Formats: sequence, C-alpha cells, structure tokens
Amino acid sequence: MIYKGFAEIYDELMKEAPYTRWTEFLHERMSKFGNGGTNVLDLGCGTGEISIRLKQKGYQVTGMDISEEMLSIAFQKTAEMGLSIPYFQHDMRFPGELGQLFDGIFICCDSLNYLQSEEDVHAALHAAFDQLAPDGILVFDVHSLYKIHEIFNEATFADNNDEVSYIWNSFIGDAPDSIEHDLSFFVRRGSVYERFDEYHTQRTYSVKQYEEMLVQAGFTLLEVSADFKNQPPEQQSERIFFVAAKK
Repeated sequence: MIYKGFAEIYDELMKEAPYTRWTEFLHERMSKFGNGGTNVLDLGCGTGEISIRLKQKGYQVTGMDISEEMLSIAFQKTAEMGLSIPYFQHDMRFPGELGQLFDGIFICCDSLNYLQSEEDVHAALHAAFDQLAPDGILVFDVHSLYKIHEIFNEATFADNNDEVSYIWNSFIGDAPDSIEHDLSFFVRRGSVYERFDEYHTQRTYSVKQYEEMLVQAGFTLLEVSADFKNQPPEQQSERIFFVAAKK
C-alpha cells in the first residue's frame, strides 16, 4: 500500500490526528532515554506533519517514506514554511545507505502495521538498528490486538462534507491478526465529485512478539506504554508504544 490517490486528501482526513502529542511524546523519550544527540529519522513520514514539528523543536530531521506522492506534499509544505528537511523515497525494510547514523529513529502513526509479514517487521527493525548511533533510540507505535479485533473488525466509518467524503469499511484479513480497509473517497472537482477507491491491509502482533523481535534485532527494550498515557498497556489499550535502544 503506497498511498497513491489517497495522498492528496490525506491531510484533510487526518486533520484531527494528534500530531502535536506524537511530537511531544517523541521529544520526551529523546530527553529521557536518548544519547543527547538531535539527529533523527522519521520513517514513514508521510506528508511531513511530524517531521516539520520535530524540526520546529530544534531537531535535525530526515524524512523517509515509500510513497512519492506523500513525499511530494511533504516537500511542498516544508518549503512553504521556510524549513529545510531532506526527504528520501525508500522502503523502511531496505532503506539504503543514507551516509549517517541517527540519534533517534521514529516510526509513527502505525506505519509499521503496513508491513505484511513477521519477516518484513524483522527486516525493518534490523535496518533501524543498523542506522542508529550508539545509544540511539527507536520509538514506534502499533495497533493493539484489541483494536484490530474489537474496534476495526466489521466497522464502518464515514464522513460527508463539501470537499471530501468517504466510506471506510474494515474487516478481518486472511493473515493472522490483520485487518483489511476498503475505502471509497469522493473528492470535489468544481461542480462534480471524483470517486477513487483504495484497499489497505494492516497487520499487528502481540506485545510479547514485538518485544521478542526487538531483542532479536539487537535492541535493549526500555519502555512499553499505551495510548499516550505513559502507562503499561491494558486489555483495551488501542495503540501500543515501544522504546528501545542500541546499546
């Protein structure tokens, strides 16, 4: 899933997303667990919302995403704000050589859940480990099993406004603990609406599985929390946050 037609309306649909809370969460973890450096990589940066906020907080930010369309929007927004952030189009599993190591690597907004197999997640975590400076930290968030099975499963989300409307149906996928998102969007073009459809798949794992994958990739696990609450996950937690270090 590469967010093709979706890219141009992504910011409108995500305008209520808690990007500032994400940025503060990352900053707090860098302050608490980091090595004192400020060079960070925003993996799956999308349209640059978190990258831009991190830059405004004084971080040296590099953004990376697999979607050329999303990066084009990120470049434009960053330039319009008078900021300079290098953005690269790469798959987080195979990021290539960026010529530097990072003090922090962040995978936000459940981007890791778009990887379709455990092997893919292993590849992304190993790649992140290799790109971290000594004592650098990795921070990422994922959907919980509870959210996949109890919130998304058989759910329909919809919105109707003058510029963009959508119908979003979710159902359990073929792979274990995966969810399929079937989305139809209607975008106003003058006096008519253009429809386009996208089909997204996400997959998650148990907290224990993520912990094991981090250790296998060479990380030292530092913290597991949920839902921006700085507390351990509970049965009905929806978003799980992991912090790990390259020791």
